[in-house]
Amino acid sequence: MKFNIALLAGDGIGPEVIDQAVKVSDAIAAKFGHEITWKPALTGAAAIDAVGEPYPDETHDVCVAADAVLFGAIGHPRFDNDPSAKVRPEQGLLKMRKKLGLFANVRPTFTFPSLLDKSPLKQERIEGTDLVFLRELTGGIYFGEKGRRDGGETAFDNCVYTREEVQRLAKKGFELAMTRSKKLCCVDKANVLETSRLWRETVQAMEKDYPEVEVAYEFVDAVAMRLVQWPNSYDVLITENLFGDILTDEASVISGSMGLMPSASMGTDAALFEPIHGSYPQATGLNIANPMATVLSAAMMFETAFNLPEEGKVIRDAVNAALAKGIVTEDLADGGKSYGTTEVGDWLAANI
Repeated sequence: MKFNIALLAGDGIGPEVIDQAVKVSDAIAAKFGHEITWKPALTGAAAIDAVGEPYPDETHDVCVAADAVLFGAIGHPRFDNDPSAKVRPEQGLLKMRKKLGLFANVRPTFTFPSLLDKSPLKQERIEGTDLVFLRELTGGIYFGEKGRRDGGETAFDNCVYTREEVQRLAKKGFELAMTRSKKLCCVDKANVLETSRLWRETVQAMEKDYPEVEVAYEFVDAVAMRLVQWPNSYDVLITENLFGDILTDEASVISGSMGLMPSASMGTDAALFEPIHGSYPQATGLNIANPMATVLSAAMMFETAFNLPEEGKVIRDAVNAALAKGIVTEDLADGGKSYGTTEVGDWLAANI
């Protein structure tokens, strides 16, 4: 098969981890007889520096023409430390999600047998954890009206959702639950927020279309607590943009490192795959960044975008083999021998 993949390396460690995912993907292509054409494009701070825009039209055109998008990370300290900056790398990410219609962020959390002792949680609490968050990406407080009044002394951010936005995200949640253990949890704050009441009533109305799915409704603060108490009690969780942003970062540390978790952002026609971590500018160029999350995002790409589960499994098997043998970067070495970002990528490609 032939694939045209947009390659958005971004900022910080993005280019370094993306390079390893490309190595692994090319190894898969060689092994299974596929042909990949990579189409690099600028985004984030790198795009601002080049053209003054964090998600240029040229990059959008590359993404629209691609079969999938493999994305690194964006962000740079000089923007973080300048509250008055009018253009920011993160604006490119929001714009990309909106323009590509990427409304569902799929964030799995699972454990690795060889790394159970690396988690900050007790082994008996996390063993067997295999859950998936579906976070709504294009609505809510991030995209609502925002501003200042009273001479800048009062600020506001409005959270707005339409029923259609909730329905399309919930539909993906129900469908995913049907392929797993048929359990779905809707996470909201319906005791306080009107948008959450819309979420809850919309999902309740959809239950009749999926009678085999057991649906639970939990407040976001309760889920935040239970994620660290009984994470393996959850399977598929759906929630709005802000809640999902916070909860998925909390869930990510269950595995032992944010450098291990992949994600996908899905729309009607487009699909983007990226590690959940940020650009980690302090590590840029030091060859210490963990590439596993980006490599596993490539596995999700083969499985989800291209419907090639065997290719995805081969990548996952290689990652598990590397972890078991201690072929890891310093964040997982626990004081023992560590390997560079490129060395880990080379080992995974050779293993495949």
